[in-house]
Amino acid sequence: MTLPFFVYGTLRPGEVNHDLFLRGRTRSAEPGRLVGAVLYDGPGYPYAVEEPGDGEVSGDLVTAPPEGYAELLAELDRLEEYVPGDPRSLYERVERKVVRETDGAAVRAWVYVAAPAVAARLRARGRAIAGGDWRARG
Repeated sequence: MTLPFFVYGTLRPGEVNHDLFLRGRTRSAEPGRLVGAVLYDGPGYPYAVEEPGDGEVSGDLVTAPPEGYAELLAELDRLEEYVPGDPRSLYERVERKVVRETDGAAVRAWVYVAAPAVAARLRARGRAIAGGDWRARG
């Protein structure tokens, strides 16, 4: 399934991993929000943790062209240390609805969220980023 990616940390335009992994390999990037999640500060990168409620994470919906999609998906899975079914994964890639800022439409997208063990640790002793925007962290 070729869905856009919702990126909220180092893969956002202007950030280091965007330049390394996405620059020149995408058709568009537009602002969006993931509702029902809290953003936590990690060691140099953030984690979105799914939480029922009003929490939001700010980021960008990035669309890749079909001809390079499979390769890009595999590279992003490696970057995010996501292996389906592996309990040691730091992130899980999940399909979620993301609100596109330009028109308020809900768009299905791939989102890398904190894997269950990581999410439990962050809820217990992590530092939430107020406002859900990693670029605005203090």
